[in-house]
Amino acid sequence: MPLNIPNALTWARIAMIPVFVGLFYLPDSWMPIATQNLVATVIFVAAAVTDWFDGYLARALGQTSAFGAFLDPVADKLMVAAALILLVQLGRVDALIAVVIIGREITISALREWMARVGQSGSVAVAYVGKLKTTAQMVAIPMLLFNASLYGVDLRLAGEVLIYVAAALTLWSMGYYLRRAMPLLRDTE
Repeated sequence: MPLNIPNALTWARIAMIPVFVGLFYLPDSWMPIATQNLVATVIFVAAAVTDWFDGYLARALGQTSAFGAFLDPVADKLMVAAALILLVQLGRVDALIAVVIIGREITISALREWMARVGQSGSVAVAYVGKLKTTAQMVAIPMLLFNASLYGVDLRLAGEVLIYVAAALTLWSMGYYLRRAMPLLRDTE
């Protein structure tokens, strides 16, 4: 495992997860819920920015590695899954939405791993619909974590709409990737 700046940022993102989750287990006397919401939102946004930044640095510094390519999406999925589970517990996201999004991530990760093993990883490379899904959920989750109005905009309502959009895009993108893989799945029966 090469220890370089991009991988260190990815490890830092993973290390943020217990802090992020732990915030919501603090007593209100230590940190009121509004402050918990704000700090959790800042952590999640920092993780999202770090995700973009570590990929940029890996390419710019020539520090890409197979381990980094593996660890980066794992860190992303762990953070999103932790956030969705917390939001379900807090009553801000329906459990079905969380199951759809997390289930898709597991399914597509397994599909990509299998496709890589049969030498066809390009068949399930990230598509535009996948990028739209990621954008929708990465905007919706901080809004739902913040759970208040900002400059007159009800971020919770906007987040609820966007998380449903993200779930629809999740199903669409999963269908897209499965259709792309179907010829290979049939050939290996």
